[in-house]
Amino acid sequence: MPEWPQQPQTQTPPVHDVYSLTRGGTLAQILLDGKTYQLRITRAGKLILTK
Repeated sequence: MPEWPQQPQTQTPPVHDVYSLTRGGTLAQILLDGKTYQLRITRAGKLILTK
């Protein structure tokens, strides 16, 4: 597991629009350490991340 560099408390995390990630659809694939995860927008407007 990679060690994350400590960041100052005043820095805000990046913001990504989910509709940009899904290109207007309901599904996006996200890579982490060579593993693919799926991010899905439900009909109720919630997000589900699965491996």
